[in-house]
Amino acid sequence: MINEYLPILIPVIIVEWILAIIALVHVLKHPNYKFGNKVMWILIVLLIQIIGPVVYFIFGRGED
Repeated sequence: MINEYLPILIPVIIVEWILAIIALVHVLKHPNYKFGNKVMWILIVLLIQIIGPVVYFIFGRGED
């Protein structure tokens, strides 16, 4: 049964990992956030899967 969904799951998993890595690198390199702190954003990015990095880039990312 899982073999049927692999063509869909593999790209989704790859996108999820890429988003998480990019967001995590951004959180670690930049000290400015719209709200919250570094620890909070690391937890959101890592624990909320696909939505966490998207939420960070929309609401948490501060001015560069």
